[in-house]
Amino acid sequence: MSNLAQLNSWHADWNNLRVLVYGLGVSGFSAADTLHELGADVLVVADKADDKLVDVLDVLGVKHHIGEEISQTIKLVKEFSPELVIVSPGIRPENPLLLEAASLDAEIWTEIDLAWRVRDKHGKASQWLCITGTNGKTTVTQLVEAMLLAGGIKAASCGNIGIPILDVVRDPAAFEVLVVELSSFQLHYLGHIEPLVSAVLNIADDHLDWHGSLDSYAQAKAKVYNNTSVCCLYNAGDKKTEQLVAKSLGSEKAQAVGFTVNTPAPNEVGWVENLLVDRAFIQDPAVAEELATLEDLVKIAVIAPHLMANVAAAAAIARAIGVQSAEIKAALQSFALDSHRIELVLEQDGIRWVNDSKATNPHAAAAALATFESVVWVVGGLLKGVDIAPLVKKYVGRIKTAIIIGDDRAHVVQAFEEHAPQIPIFEITSSAELVMQEVIRIAKAHATAGDVVLLAPAAASMDQFLDYADRGNAFAKAIEQGVSKHHG
Repeated sequence: MSNLAQLNSWHADWNNLRVLVYGLGVSGFSAADTLHELGADVLVVADKADDKLVDVLDVLGVKHHIGEEISQTIKLVKEFSPELVIVSPGIRPENPLLLEAASLDAEIWTEIDLAWRVRDKHGKASQWLCITGTNGKTTVTQLVEAMLLAGGIKAASCGNIGIPILDVVRDPAAFEVLVVELSSFQLHYLGHIEPLVSAVLNIADDHLDWHGSLDSYAQAKAKVYNNTSVCCLYNAGDKKTEQLVAKSLGSEKAQAVGFTVNTPAPNEVGWVENLLVDRAFIQDPAVAEELATLEDLVKIAVIAPHLMANVAAAAAIARAIGVQSAEIKAALQSFALDSHRIELVLEQDGIRWVNDSKATNPHAAAAALATFESVVWVVGGLLKGVDIAPLVKKYVGRIKTAIIIGDDRAHVVQAFEEHAPQIPIFEITSSAELVMQEVIRIAKAHATAGDVVLLAPAAASMDQFLDYADRGNAFAKAIEQGVSKHHG
């Protein structure tokens, strides 16, 4: 058995280490490719995979078994007798193949653990800033990257954000700082890393079907704080995140800093009316340093409280590693949100059509519902074990009409019948290809000047769409065909 503890550098001896890579999405492929380059003996198994990725494994000469029966796959794994398993983060811990690997005394890592060990490929090891939370992770990660680049720091965003972290580690550009977005799945499996800065943006019900309980989900998120050296950032408006910092291990020397949409206390970054100010990373906490103003967010279509919170969080992370206020201001002035995040698709006849398909859980949808006064709400999909009733109950005063889509419609209908029986609801039972045309037809019939037709489904999308982006694109296309072309 190899001593995996000694494998803590790209330049360590990885030759012939038997590694099983379980799952062949973008991160699994990146892990297999990296390990092959390091000289390890790699076996890839997956339930399904993109043919193009399988073709590349063939070219590389990496062994793989895709789509086999689980019993057959377990037999193959036993014969291979891996010393290490790299698991794709969505695979559940109780998966029979993982249990089998554990019984063979194989260690289980994700690509994040591997990336931490080999981050010195191009010389000096990169520093990591790690960001997690139920919502806002991607926006904050991208904002921090923009602020660091404005500050002249060679930085790259990666991880759960879409660019596999191992691709960034291997990039000859040799980034000084990685801004790493981490999901609860990645954190569940995570071993030992040592971030400069770590942040939990918020904690709300999500992925409860995977983690089993809100407490287990929160504990996974909390792992991001462990061994942080400079700053542990928490949400001053979310007590759960502050409690998680207090329980973190090995981060005693790190400064605990809050971010807020309100006037910041000492050791916080937040908003005083339309000014973003820092009271954490300054010489005299009795004064505040202005970082930016609301007017600096000109490129962002809809300014909402959760966006202000995300900006405060990102600014705090950037300040923790020495980015100056002028550089933060410059980054904000040129920043544009990704698609599908409270994105204004069309404004016509006094009606705004807004795509927030990225709102894949109730907490994210709440941020959108809180932004608008009168909403024709497009809601539903795969609820992932989360109860939507509290969301309906809280925002009943803002919802004019509900258009319900997706496989888990019955739960959404029940929530409205119990908590908002006076609100008209429409269930869409069309085939997946026609869902959004039907949504737009009903929305057009019920929206009037002053309303917002809001796609904020509070649910995952894979029942009817490839992903949240596909759902958002279908919504936008249906608006173009059914609303803007029929104007006048």
